[in-house]
Amino acid sequence: MIIDSLKNSVRVESLSPYFKQAFDYLKSLDFSKLETRKTELNGDVLFVMVNDTNLKTKDAAKLEVHNKYIDIQMPISHAESFGWKDRVQCKSLNAPFNEEKDIEFYDDVPTTYFTLQPGEFVIFFPEDGHAPCVGEGTIRKIIVKVKN
Repeated sequence: MIIDSLKNSVRVESLSPYFKQAFDYLKSLDFSKLETRKTELNGDVLFVMVNDTNLKTKDAAKLEVHNKYIDIQMPISHAESFGWKDRVQCKSLNAPFNEEKDIEFYDDVPTTYFTLQPGEFVIFFPEDGHAPCVGEGTIRKIIVKVKN
């Protein structure tokens, strides 16, 4: 997992052949005018989703993991909290891996929580169990899916 500010993205762009394209795209956006949608930047290798999502309590937010994709997540409208736990420590499987959606859920309790402000991002790799969307109300956020 990596947490940083969008203005510092150059520090992590070399970690994937697609990160620079993803961050260049994010930096080109006017977040005040952004509408919900899915945008393919490179087919199924790199795409961006802008979603309005209802936030949840810590207890209701399930840890999730992905095999095929790395997530870059950014809150747009206001702060968002996340839970995190090392995937190898996740033992309480909630549902089997869904190949089509590239997701598996766990009932384990995260070992840490953190909060991002608009303009900050988190990168979740396949080894990162993460419980997004913790908070109150509704949030507009960006999720970039990068083929692993």
